[in-house]
Amino acid sequence: MSIVTKTGDSGTTGLMYNRRVSKCHPRVEAYGAIDELNAALGVVRATTTEEFIAAPLLSIQKDLVVVMGELATAQEDLQRYASDGFQLVTSTMASRLETLCKEIEAQNITYHGWATPGANPTSAALDVARTVCRRAERRVAALEEASQLQNPDLLIYLNRLSDLLWLLARWTETKNVC
Repeated sequence: MSIVTKTGDSGTTGLMYNRRVSKCHPRVEAYGAIDELNAALGVVRATTTEEFIAAPLLSIQKDLVVVMGELATAQEDLQRYASDGFQLVTSTMASRLETLCKEIEAQNITYHGWATPGANPTSAALDVARTVCRRAERRVAALEEASQLQNPDLLIYLNRLSDLLWLLARWTETKNVC
């Protein structure tokens, strides 16, 4: 099967279970922002020399596939999606991020007020990923406000992730590692 299907030539795209929506549908905007976030985290992981950063980011990237899958499923198909064996975002996923945040905070990283991105390549890439994460969070919040989001754990997960990315950026600056 070719990647060139031509099904999107009219400005629509497919959700799970063959539902077609506009490419600018809020749901597509949300999972598209998550896709961008995943790519930004891939840049961090590919360029950092620090395993303390790379290892959790790989796990987070796998979590983001779960986030994208859930967002790419219309509300009316979500029960079917779960019944078909696809994983949904859970509070445990956000708890893992919170544990990482606490681990970093326990290392006495230093920061004062607003951070200025660019102290080193890794912290700059983490700050880019954080801002993409915040945008994704806003897109998912828009779905929530439009009553198109059943799972509140999606927003909690993205909020914890943006906190973690901010802390990781400050950690690289404090430890002076890339």
